[in-house]
Amino acid sequence: MAALPVLPLRIGGVGVSGTSVRNVLSPYDARVVARVEVAGPGDLEAALAAAAVAAPIMAGMAAHRRGAALARAAELLRERADLFAATIRDEGGKPIRYAKGEVERAIRTFEACAGEAVRLHGEAPALDTAPQGERRTAIVRRRPLGVVAAITPFNFPLNLCVHKVGPALAAGNAVVLKPSERCPATALLLGALLDECGFPPGAVNVVVGSDPSLGEALVLDPRPAAISFTGSGAVGWGLRAKAGRKHVVLELGGNAAVVIDRSADLDDAATRLAEAAFAHAGQVCIKAQRVFVHAEVAGSFRERLLDRIRGNVRFGDPKDPLTVVGPMISAEAAARVEGWVAVAAERGARVTRFGAREGNVVPPIVVEGAPLDADVHRKEIFGPVLTLDPVVSFEEGLTRADDTVFGLQASVFTADLDAALRAEERLTVGAVIVNDVPTFRVDTMPYGGERESGMGREGVRDAVHAFTTPRMLVIRRR
Repeated sequence: MAALPVLPLRIGGVGVSGTSVRNVLSPYDARVVARVEVAGPGDLEAALAAAAVAAPIMAGMAAHRRGAALARAAELLRERADLFAATIRDEGGKPIRYAKGEVERAIRTFEACAGEAVRLHGEAPALDTAPQGERRTAIVRRRPLGVVAAITPFNFPLNLCVHKVGPALAAGNAVVLKPSERCPATALLLGALLDECGFPPGAVNVVVGSDPSLGEALVLDPRPAAISFTGSGAVGWGLRAKAGRKHVVLELGGNAAVVIDRSADLDDAATRLAEAAFAHAGQVCIKAQRVFVHAEVAGSFRERLLDRIRGNVRFGDPKDPLTVVGPMISAEAAARVEGWVAVAAERGARVTRFGAREGNVVPPIVVEGAPLDADVHRKEIFGPVLTLDPVVSFEEGLTRADDTVFGLQASVFTADLDAALRAEERLTVGAVIVNDVPTFRVDTMPYGGERESGMGREGVRDAVHAFTTPRMLVIRRR
C-alpha cells in the first residue's frame, strides 16, 4: 500500500491535495488498488472558482483549437489504454474484457467530440416571412453556458465522464467533475490527461468526495449553469428540484424489457441475452432485466438461454479475460440483489442459480414466474438477475414491457417488420432496439430515457447542444 502514489485532485490545471487521503479497495478481493485525495468544501470552492475563471477563456477559444485539444485527448488515452483499463478493472471490479471496451469507447467519444467542436454552428432563419422582417438578416449561433457541473456513477467510470466532459469542452465550457467515490481514480487520471491537452487552466476540475453534501453544494452554487447527472432516481430528481433555472440532463437507469416474438431467431436471441443480462454483474442501466417470450416458443427459448448461460457466462476474477460476471460494487449491493430474489422465491417464483455467491461475486440468476409487483420486476435490479416469463402474444409482451415507471431502452426480437414498428409506437422508452439487446449503444446516438429514467439526451451532438444556448443577432440593413 505504501508504494501506491496518492492521486491528487485536479483544480486549476494542477494536482492539489485535499482534506484527507482515502484508500480505494477492490470490490473483488478488498486489495488497496489506489489512494486518492478527498475534497472538502474549500476544495470544491477552489474548483468552482477555477472553472469560473476559465469559462470566458474557453468561450473565446477557437473551435479548431478545442477540436485539436480533444483529438489530443483521444491520442493520449489510446497511449495509456492499458493503465486506464487496469484502473477500471481494479477499482470497479469490471471484467477486463469490458474495461478494455470502455476505454476504446471513450477514445471514440473524444474523437466524436473533436469533430463536433468544429461542426458547432447555428442557422440563418428568414425574417422576411413577415412585412416587418424585410431588409433584416438574422444569425443564430450557439454559445457556451459557462460552467458545467458533471456527476458520474461507478459503473462506467471513464466513458460516462467523457460523455459529459468532452461535449462540454467541445462547446466551449469549463467543467467541474465529481466522480463516484467508489471509482475515483479513473476520473483523476482523466483529469490529469486533459490538463496536458492544451485547454486553459481550470477548464477541467475533478473533485472526489464521499460526503453527499458535496454534490448538493455543486448543484446549489450559482456558478454552474448546467448540471449533468447519471445515477439513482432518488438523488437525480432531488438534485433537479434544487437546480432552479439551470440546464439539467438526468440519466437515471431502468429495468429494460425484451420481448421475443414467435418469429424470432431463438438461437441468436439466447446468445445475445446470455451476455446482455449479466455482463459486469448486471451493473449496467440498460442491461436486459425483464424478458417476455411468446408462449409458443417459450420452452424452446428457455432451454437455449439456460444452455448459453451455463456454457458462456463465466463468473469470478475480473482479471480473467473470459470473465463476464465480476464482483458487484459492494457487499451491500450483493445482499440487496439476493434479498430481492429470495423474496420473489418466497412468493412462488422459480429461481435457477448458476453458482453460489463468493464474496461480492453473485453468479447469474434466472427468476421465472415472479409476481408482477415483485421488486425483481418493478425496480432496477442492477445485478446479475434476469426475469423470464411467457406471454400469450406479442401484444401482451409489449403491454408487460411497458408496465413500468422506467423508460430507458427496450428491445424486441422478431422477423415481423410490422411488429417492430408497433413496438416503437407502444413502448415509452428512449430507444427501441430490434433484433438486438437493450444494452446496444453507439456513443454518438441520442441516449436517454422517459418517465423515471430521466430527462434530456446524452450522445455527443445532443450533449453539445445541451451545454449551449442559442443567441440571435438581427441586423437591419439601411
